[in-house]
Amino acid sequence: MCTNFRPVAPKRLTDEFEVIPPDEDWVEEVYPSYAAPIIRLSQASARSRECLAASFGLIPAWASDRHIGRHTYNARTETVGEKPSFRHAWHKRQFCLVPMQCFYEPGYHSGRAQRWRLQQRNGNSFAVAGIWDRWRRDGQDLLSFSLITINADGHPLMGQFHRPSDEKRALVVVPPAQYDTWLQADSETARSFLSLMPLAGFEAEAAPLQPQTLSLF
Repeated sequence: MCTNFRPVAPKRLTDEFEVIPPDEDWVEEVYPSYAAPIIRLSQASARSRECLAASFGLIPAWASDRHIGRHTYNARTETVGEKPSFRHAWHKRQFCLVPMQCFYEPGYHSGRAQRWRLQQRNGNSFAVAGIWDRWRRDGQDLLSFSLITINADGHPLMGQFHRPSDEKRALVVVPPAQYDTWLQADSETARSFLSLMPLAGFEAEAAPLQPQTLSLF
């Protein structure tokens, strides 16, 4: 599961993803319930993209409060179309891209949990497949999202992380040439994207957790 990642700074959103950054601020490292930028099809024109700030941890429209988002930050490919929290977003084709600079996973290389950073070797940003939903209650209107994950047992890179006895999971990295295809997909076509993240372009290094700060981009 991925619970912690570094979102893309506003200038990179403009330069690398060709979208206008949202007005809201976001912190340098995101955890569940924190805001981060996502990219989805424009609600005004299905032929263009828009970038909005959304809460990490999908809050389905039927939820009585926002706390469910603390448990819905990852959506498993195997059950995303059936789980009550995710099936509405999946079948309504509410797909999004989550731009990242890197993400973090726990490694047990030394026998104890240590945070590791995974990123592209060339330093470029990348985008991860996600789903979004909108929650409205008592005057509150909140956009939220979940990262889609896939089984990674045996993957040379992602198989190194989490406890040795745990199932291995990986994010679904969407190639730049297929950004619009993912955003415009139907639920069946979307499943063709649900493959293991590429290995050649990524690297991992130990990144021990530092005292948490809320620095803004």
